[in-house]
Amino acid sequence: MITTPTEESFAVLEEVAAAAGLSADGAEPIRLAENDLWKLASDVVVRISRSGQDDVAAREVAVARWLAENSVPAVRPISRDQPVQARGRAATFWELLPPHRQGSEAELAPLLRRMHNLPRPTFPIGQLQPFVRIAERLSAARCATEGDKSWLLGRLDELKEQWSQLPPGLPHCVVHGDAWGGNCAVTDQGALLLDFERTSMGPPEWDLTSTAVALDTFGTLSASQYADYSDQYGFDVRDWAGYPTLRGIRELRLVTFGMQTADQNAGAREQAQYRIDCVRGREGRRPWHWTAVG
Repeated sequence: MITTPTEESFAVLEEVAAAAGLSADGAEPIRLAENDLWKLASDVVVRISRSGQDDVAAREVAVARWLAENSVPAVRPISRDQPVQARGRAATFWELLPPHRQGSEAELAPLLRRMHNLPRPTFPIGQLQPFVRIAERLSAARCATEGDKSWLLGRLDELKEQWSQLPPGLPHCVVHGDAWGGNCAVTDQGALLLDFERTSMGPPEWDLTSTAVALDTFGTLSASQYADYSDQYGFDVRDWAGYPTLRGIRELRLVTFGMQTADQNAGAREQAQYRIDCVRGREGRRPWHWTAVG
């Protein structure tokens, strides 16, 4: 009888591995979270998506193959038809990376520039959806007061209006969607991109804002580190008139993620409320030095 999330994930792994002609014997979990990552004894990494994410999983593989065709360093899917489905979840199969470390912002920037400069792919990739799951998280949240939730819903409406009227910026292109150092790995051969779950067409400034908020909102990046990042990319997104809107959307996403986490883990409630207080103007000016939840 399956009793734990790990056992449930392993049961899915056994089925998808068998369907791919691989063995799950000796498999080791890498990370079990929204997506489950397993390392097989054959040095293949299996990524098991959340239920209902079949199209996203297929797009991740298509994006990775498209990057390979265009000589952009990135994690590579193995050569087989995928994704494979089992128990309502989609699994994809990837080459195991050699020993590596997380990339720095300066190492990430040139990869983003190369990705952003590519021509539009021929396969369907969809448009960036910056507000996905925000309203649902707010509606479901139990850790916040009704007054805070009402204000945040108003802020969401305000940002949606601003998003619809963004000023002209860089040409729209394929954006990574979650462009931070954790999705850049550095091996002895150099830096490469990871995780294409949120890749789509959109403004490249969206990717660049991920690092700008590390300076402006979190205070985890120094001014010199940020300057190096912008120099490596060739553009400082903070000079663009639409940046405050994108920063606001990023912040609201992280506020509602904190609320979602706090509903599941009481230890995250203080940080979730702090984030709410920050965006509501109760905690002074940025940077606010938010800490991780999860």
